[in-house]
Amino acid sequence: MSTAPNSRLPLRCWAEIDLAALERNLRLIRASLPAHIRYVAVVKADAYGHGLPQTAARLMHSGADLFAVATLSEAATVRELGPGWPILLLSPLLPEEDRYLAEYDLAATVSTAEEVVRFEAVGRAAGRPVAVHLKIDTGMGRLGVWHDSASELLEQILAAPHLRLAGVFTHFASPDDDAAFTMEQRGRFLAVLRRCPHLDLAALFVHADNSAGLESIATAGPFNAVRVGLLQFGVLPRPGSLLAAVRTEPVLSFRTRVGLVKRLPAGASVSYGRTHTLPRDSSVAVLTAGYGDGLPRAASNRAQVLVHGRRCPVLGRVTMDQTVIDVTDVPGVAVGDEAVLVGRQRGAEITLAEFSRWADTIPWESLCSITKRVPRLYRAALGS
Repeated sequence: MSTAPNSRLPLRCWAEIDLAALERNLRLIRASLPAHIRYVAVVKADAYGHGLPQTAARLMHSGADLFAVATLSEAATVRELGPGWPILLLSPLLPEEDRYLAEYDLAATVSTAEEVVRFEAVGRAAGRPVAVHLKIDTGMGRLGVWHDSASELLEQILAAPHLRLAGVFTHFASPDDDAAFTMEQRGRFLAVLRRCPHLDLAALFVHADNSAGLESIATAGPFNAVRVGLLQFGVLPRPGSLLAAVRTEPVLSFRTRVGLVKRLPAGASVSYGRTHTLPRDSSVAVLTAGYGDGLPRAASNRAQVLVHGRRCPVLGRVTMDQTVIDVTDVPGVAVGDEAVLVGRQRGAEITLAEFSRWADTIPWESLCSITKRVPRLYRAALGS
C-alpha cells in the first residue's frame, strides 16, 4: 500500500483507494458494453476525490481509450503520465489558456464560433492542427452549440485548416430520472448527425452517455464511446440502478479514529447549539474527523458510523475537526479504534449512497468533498 507524503505521522482520518478494484471495475464495464464502444475515463476533480495521478495511471494500464478532465492543470497531470494519450478538456478554456492546447496536445470542447477562431489561431501558430470535440446542446443548457445551429458550427470547424475534428458529443440533463427527456435529447443529437452525412463518424469519438446514461445507452447507430466517471469508482448513479448488474465494487473507503471515550449523564447536551440531549446515561466517543475532513455538517444528528462493526449514531452537530458518536451499546471501544464513515468493517457496510442521503447531497459531491488534509492510501495490487 502506498501512502501520502506525511505517512510517517499517525493517521487520524484517511481514505483508502483500492486500485485493483478500479481495474476490475473498468474490465467489468467494458465487458458489459458492445465491443466497438470506446472507454472515455472521466477523471476530473482529482478523479472524483480518488487522486488523479494514481487513478489515471491505473486506468491507462487497464486500457482506457481517452481521458476527460475539466481543467488545464488536470490535463497537464495526465499528460505527464502518458505522452501520447488522448485527453479531452470538457470545460471551456480561458483565452490565456488557449496556447496550452498545442503545448500539451489536448482536445478542446467547442461550443461557439469564437472558439473556432481562437483554436484555429493556436493551430496556425503551432504549425499543426488542434484537435476539437464539437459539443451539441440538446437540452442541458450549459456548454455546447444549440442543436438547431450545430450544423453551421460544424461546417466552420471542418473549414478551419488548423483544426481537426476528433469527436462530437452531447450531455444529458436528467439521465438518472427522466428517460423520456433523455431519449428526446438523444434524438436531437442524432438529427444533427443526419444533417451532416459527409462526416466520417467511425473516425470520431461519438459520445453521449455518462455513467447514469448507460441505462438507456443506444447500442446501435453512430455512438462509439461512453464517458464513465462515477461507475468506474464502484458507485451507482442512483439507488436501484440497472447498472447494479455490472457488479462494480467501491474503490474508496473513508475512515477515522476514536480520539476520546467518556461517560455523560442523561440530560446532558452534545456539541454546538445543544441540538441533541442524551435520553440516558451514555458512553460517547469523539472521532478525529469533522467537516474539515469531509464529514458534512448536514449529517449532524443523522449519520451513522461503524465501530467494531456496529452502527453508532452521530450525536449533535458535526464540528470542524471532531464528531461525537454514541457507543453505549458497543462494548470495549477504546482510544485509537478505527471508525468507518464510508466502507466496510467486520461484515457491516455504510455505503456512499447512505452517507450522501444523510448529508442531503449526491455521491459526486460527497466524493469531491473529502478534503485535501485527508491522506489517500493506495492499495495497488493486481495489474501493478
